[in-house]
Amino acid sequence: MKSYGQFCGVARALEMVGERWALLIVRDLLVGPKRYTDLKTGLPRIPTNVLATRLKELEAAGVVVRRVLPRPAGSVVYELTEFGQELEGIVLALGRWGAQRLGAFGEGEIATADSLIMALRSTFDPDAVAGRSATYELRFGDVVISAQIENGELATDAGSTGKADLVIEAFGPLTPLLAGEITAAEVVAQGNVQLSAMDDRSAAKKLAGLEDFAAIFPIRPLPAAS
Repeated sequence: MKSYGQFCGVARALEMVGERWALLIVRDLLVGPKRYTDLKTGLPRIPTNVLATRLKELEAAGVVVRRVLPRPAGSVVYELTEFGQELEGIVLALGRWGAQRLGAFGEGEIATADSLIMALRSTFDPDAVAGRSATYELRFGDVVISAQIENGELATDAGSTGKADLVIEAFGPLTPLLAGEITAAEVVAQGNVQLSAMDDRSAAKKLAGLEDFAAIFPIRPLPAAS
């Protein structure tokens, strides 16, 4: 572990997870245990030797552990330790802070199921649901994730639930909508979003559902520290 030579908690944290790609590995493992090939697929630009090195470093720091799945799978997966799981609030706060500067997709940038799941987790506002229940399906090209809200809590998963109250197919970033820079009606009128539902609800109700979605997952500045 490289040292900054500083007796400081921030410095120590960066020594453990501050190397390039390390926090993105942690981000994906916060969604769930992953095989090496799963991590490589979710981070296609990471060189294989760098991925192997980062995993060894995270293991040595006590952030990640390797586990062999029971037969018949028998494969090796990487998962966060209890110490590593403590990074969840930090990663979510960092994602929420960085979302304010996302803008449009850069050349060659991709969205993965894990990155979208963590984006929803980082922006979720439980105060906006007020005891309501709702299930959303979000589609970005081939990437599909679902978000279920029940009793003020959020559950996310990759893939379709097959019973979403609202299916949101996005053809570009939803950042302007979630940041309040554009209305739901405008983003639909511009052709950047297509809405559908499992039931036969009206266009007005689908649009209202998109407005609710934007209120539940807002991109806004982090609250000031007290």
